Amino acid sequence: MSKKIIHTDIIVVGAGIAGIASAYYLKKKRAKSRFFILEALDSFGGTWYTHKYPGVRSDSDLFTFGYSFKSWNDAPIATASEILKYIGETIKENNIQNNIKYNHKVLKADWSNSEKKWTLMVEHSTKKQILYFSCNFLQMCQGYYRQNQGYIPNWKNIENFDGKFIHTEEWPNKLNYSNKKIIVIGSGATAATTIPVLAKKAKHVTMLQRTPTFYRTSTIGTEEIANTLRNITDDSEWIHKIVREQILINQEIFIKRCVEEPEKVRLELLEEIRNVLGEQFDIEKHFSPSYRPWQQRIALTPDAELFKSIANQDVSVVTDEIESFNKNGILLKSGKELSADIIIAATGFNMSILGDIEFSIDKKFINLSDTITYRGMMFTSIPNLIWTFGYFRQAWTLRAEMIANFMIKLINHMDFIDAKKITVKLRKKDQNMKILPWIREEEFNPGYLSRALEKMPKSGSNIEWVHNQNYWYEKDIIPNIDLNSEEFIYE
Repeated sequence: MSKKIIHTDIIVVGAGIAGIASAYYLKKKRAKSRFFILEALDSFGGTWYTHKYPGVRSDSDLFTFGYSFKSWNDAPIATASEILKYIGETIKENNIQNNIKYNHKVLKADWSNSEKKWTLMVEHSTKKQILYFSCNFLQMCQGYYRQNQGYIPNWKNIENFDGKFIHTEEWPNKLNYSNKKIIVIGSGATAATTIPVLAKKAKHVTMLQRTPTFYRTSTIGTEEIANTLRNITDDSEWIHKIVREQILINQEIFIKRCVEEPEKVRLELLEEIRNVLGEQFDIEKHFSPSYRPWQQRIALTPDAELFKSIANQDVSVVTDEIESFNKNGILLKSGKELSADIIIAATGFNMSILGDIEFSIDKKFINLSDTITYRGMMFTSIPNLIWTFGYFRQAWTLRAEMIANFMIKLINHMDFIDAKKITVKLRKKDQNMKILPWIREEEFNPGYLSRALEKMPKSGSNIEWVHNQNYWYEKDIIPNIDLNSEEFIYE
């Protein structure tokens, strides 16, 4: 008995902020195309739906993290519930809800060269059924890390701790932390987000870090710009556009400075902290990393809320390494012991590369690390597939919208030349270029990326084969790619 396969023109994997952006543009620019979104969860929103730890919020401003086509009218930094509301409004306003299939987790995807289509094996998580779908074109918008699974280093004797041990990615539904002594391990974006909120109810919070992190205490004047414009006009679309452009300019100037004058930027960032904690606090020890600013993500703590919690003595900072866990808490390599009722690991996540889906061509397994990325959105030898992967230093959505529009342009071009298959291939002038890691360590090297780099596609020394992290470069290049260039192979 042959299996039933449901066919459509385009399948988008993931109903997070990127998948909904793609759905919007498909509705607007490819109205003739049939498509749906396969979402593993039971609702939309991705990160903003799964993250439950106290205080969860954006650390990108919503003027750029939000969509270009839907204005953001509130404070620049938004809570998870506010972001979910915004995405939900986008779905409703554009009649996208009927295109989403929830509880559909993609397990395998196989491309058939003879049939020129993808066939997907999908698990329906509530019905416990295996379903099959096929499509002419596949877009991956599944995000880049495993939801509900945090990264935990190989610490000794965690099981010996008598209190509660949890990871922020796996936050329990009900956790009473009122009047409790808490250790938060980690000092990145998640720790900066949750610690000030925890400190309001906890007896005391200790932020334990192996090495320091850079922080910003404001969104570079974003709120001031927005409020000034709101005093002039109530045209929310105009305000959104102007503020968005100004933020992008400010961000680009700052990122450029991080490369060209890193020591000056470092001193400025530390001075922001010193203004709150005072001269007596050991800023250099606890908040001056060994890497240059933006070589790893700069965490945002709006209105210096983390440092105000420290100044109020609700939070203390310990920079040391963990020797082992014990009954009462943590023994440090310095010999000091930290006791706690609850220990929270805010230690990052594990990357989910292409959704951890098993990809194949004519039933032959594809090893992504054997491919070379084309501008961080396609891969050599893999047909009819677009990968949506955003920016590390700027809002994810900026690139998501750009790639959605590129995909539509590419499919339109394929229609025009009557092509059913598109792959990218190295050109003659690329044959002797250097093959490099997906991203250079000196450019960006967070732990989650370093742990997964050997599984990622390669990049090349020629610019077309690089996953670029510069919005100002890509905003002019990607929309104007010549689809008749030598790297595009149509059949």
